[in-house]
Amino acid sequence: MSRRLPMLLAVVLLAGACSQAPPPPRAKAPSAVVTLAGGGSVVLELWPGDAPRHVENFVALARKGFYDGQRFHRVEPGFVVQLGDPQSKTLPMDHPAMGTGGPGYTLRAEFNARPFDRGVLGMARGDDPDSAGSQFYIMLGPAHFLNGQYTAFGRVTSGMEAVDRIRVGDRVKSIAIVTK
Repeated sequence: MSRRLPMLLAVVLLAGACSQAPPPPRAKAPSAVVTLAGGGSVVLELWPGDAPRHVENFVALARKGFYDGQRFHRVEPGFVVQLGDPQSKTLPMDHPAMGTGGPGYTLRAEFNARPFDRGVLGMARGDDPDSAGSQFYIMLGPAHFLNGQYTAFGRVTSGMEAVDRIRVGDRVKSIAIVTK
């Protein structure tokens, strides 16, 4: 039994030494650059720690060009500008189906503690909290009644003046994902 004790002590000490190793560095969160067809760009910081599935979905859609050429179909002064309906590429802006399109699947809500302040990105959805897909909005002003009801997944870090100029029908040239 006395031979097992030093061996057990060595294993415990080795395990303790291993658990003291520093964690691997965190990957920097991706950002997105939205280039507007009419001129100007908007830089978005994404929040994968708060809404991992929503950020992953947005990044995947942007990388395959899903948003390129779409038009902003909703602008509510002082509230939001909204994008993400693929029908906006071809349908007239006053078509009754405008604002109803998506990627063909939905996401489960990822409500979080981020407040809906000016510049925050939120995922649009229908009555069902788990009905978001591709449509998102940028807050033009605070709307805290949305807190805990919609998924916040990023914010504008530069170009808010370009967002303020967006009108219904303005087109997105491209959205590029940037990782460093």
